[in-house]
Amino acid sequence: MIDPRRKTSHWRVLMVFGVVLLLGSLLAACGSDGDEATATSPIATSTTAAAATEDSTDEPTEEPTEAVEEPATEAPEEPTSTSPAAEATVPSSQPTATVAGSADMLTLSIYFMRDEKVSLAHRTVPHTLQVAGAAMQELLTGPSAEEQAAGMTTSIPDGTRLLGITISDDNIATVDLSGEFESGGGSLSMTARLAQVTYTLTQFPTIESVVFSLDGEPVDVFGGEGIVLDHPAARADFENLTPAIFVDTVAIGDRITSPLRLAGTANTFEAAFQIQVRAADGTVVVDQAAMATSGTGTRGTFDISVPFDLSPGPATVVVLEYSAKDGSPINVVEIPVIVAE
Repeated sequence: MIDPRRKTSHWRVLMVFGVVLLLGSLLAACGSDGDEATATSPIATSTTAAAATEDSTDEPTEEPTEAVEEPATEAPEEPTSTSPAAEATVPSSQPTATVAGSADMLTLSIYFMRDEKVSLAHRTVPHTLQVAGAAMQELLTGPSAEEQAAGMTTSIPDGTRLLGITISDDNIATVDLSGEFESGGGSLSMTARLAQVTYTLTQFPTIESVVFSLDGEPVDVFGGEGIVLDHPAARADFENLTPAIFVDTVAIGDRITSPLRLAGTANTFEAAFQIQVRAADGTVVVDQAAMATSGTGTRGTFDISVPFDLSPGPATVVVLEYSAKDGSPINVVEIPVIVAE
């Protein structure tokens, strides 16, 4: 027979053992839950980041953009390629007159012939960076009716076209003209047309001399007269076609104001010459002596300010030399102008 006290003790042991097992199971469960939570934290973080990224893609993102230059509207292509340095400016030794015009206009010098000598004309054109090409196009158009009435002509044949202009780093312009440029005329006409182009292009500081091409082919001997072009042409090569007193600031039809600036070159006896401003009726209102930097066989420069007092209207600017032999006027150049209001 079993002792009741042992039975009670046995049950106590069983109860204690059961409690221990229960507590062990609970602790094991808690430990497992903690480990699982720890293990799943990175996934939760990753999922949260992914969700944030996904949410951000719902909104349009602003990506960095490059500054794209809009293509400029191209003007009709001029048959010329000039360097950017060929700006519409003229060195002090080759000045141009100031002609009234708006800020978006440009005044260019063009050179025709008058009394078989080179003569200045002015053209006001829309502003352009291709100034050499614009000047050549105006030259090929020829003198205006007013200029023709004053005795201006051109030796460049009708139909001559400008095919291109390039300017080298050593300030030499190569001008390509159509074959018509070589047609017709004797030696004077051939030389004069070369002079007109050379004077027109060398008004710009980036052009000191000119090489000629016809229809894309370099020219070494020009025209039937056999003019040899064995070096780039400069203004000095056309001394026999340059007036003894060459005014390079005031042209036929210019509107002038006082004081008048006269600049250019001269090759006169002892470098002396005379400047006059005449009223419409021929009255001489200014008669001023002038001097160039050199003369008597050597061409010098001059830049002179001439004040005058004239009412608005037609007038004439005159340069001349008094003959050393008998004092008579020689090398006279008359330039009809308009006195501005």
